[in-house]
Amino acid sequence: MRRIVVLLVAGAFGGMAWHLLRRLTPGEKTEIDDVVWGEGERLSFRRSLGTSVISEVVIGMGASIGRENAPKLMGGAAAGALAGWARLSPGQRRLLLACGGGAGLAAVYSVPLGGALFTAEIMMGAITLPVALPALACSGIATVTAWLYLPSHATYLGVPGYRFTAPLMVWALVAGPLIGLVASGYIRLIGWVTHHAATGRAAVFAPVGAFGILGLIGFAYPQLFGNGKDMAASAFLGAGGLGLLLVLAVLKPLVTALCLGSGASGGLFTPTLSTGAVLGAAAGIAWSLAWPGSPSGAYAIVGAAAMLGAAMQAPLTGLAMMLELTGGGFGVMIPMIAATVAASMVARYVDGYSIYTARLRAAPRPAAP
Repeated sequence: MRRIVVLLVAGAFGGMAWHLLRRLTPGEKTEIDDVVWGEGERLSFRRSLGTSVISEVVIGMGASIGRENAPKLMGGAAAGALAGWARLSPGQRRLLLACGGGAGLAAVYSVPLGGALFTAEIMMGAITLPVALPALACSGIATVTAWLYLPSHATYLGVPGYRFTAPLMVWALVAGPLIGLVASGYIRLIGWVTHHAATGRAAVFAPVGAFGILGLIGFAYPQLFGNGKDMAASAFLGAGGLGLLLVLAVLKPLVTALCLGSGASGGLFTPTLSTGAVLGAAAGIAWSLAWPGSPSGAYAIVGAAAMLGAAMQAPLTGLAMMLELTGGGFGVMIPMIAATVAASMVARYVDGYSIYTARLRAAPRPAAP
């Protein structure tokens, strides 16, 4: 009963806290993507701080959303404050905000290269020298600073050094396009729940119901609690059978969408990664029945990289993140590249959105003359 009680408390706390925060800070921006990709927008430091604290509390209590949104948001908010103090130009402010967002991600996960690529490939949409240099500098400084408190090792420990095999390579070529289709459906689901999320007074009570449903499902599948880090770690180590992995691959996106649709604020990075990991592991186990030769953990790493690259529409970021998060993966780099490229191409062909752009609000149409 502790599982469902804690989640009900998290829903009650989160619903009321977010409602009060929105009432006290009307119109203030807390979406770094909107600010970086918009014109003349400013990121609210106080609302960003409040949103970040609330989201970290409810995620720690078991909500199925990513925890990277808070450090990404606070990195951008800090950058915005510095940009105002230094009186930077709009272009310089936009670049520093993007660097701050990537640096926050880099600091929490100890992924300096991944954070820099996140800044360039996703936030700025261009890997050029004027973007890459400040992005690398900010992510590197943030990562080293975080080592004062956070561990300096990889997020996923003990992952074996998997090797290249013919079954894995052929599977990557076959599975890549299929993962791209799954990523497209996931992107559309996230976009739909974002634009139909609970608002107003309904947002006060909706998290209680959503988190309560998650708690009930968690009686059977406690792996769904939290952002999915433990679920991905088990898949990378080769744990879990085909049936369990398939169920988790289906349920994790659904419960994450349920939490976001209730009005909760959080990220999508780790839920997306964990979905790709269990999906890859399940498909790899099934593939091995016909063509053995690689452990399920190798398929999980390749699947996670492909899902990340396709869902974020950032293949370089997805690959770099997986290398840094697991502290390895170089032995299966070619299958990772093959699956990630194929998955990203399919997802782009289907509609071209990412888990970030799908959540953007439509710009208001100009009034008719």
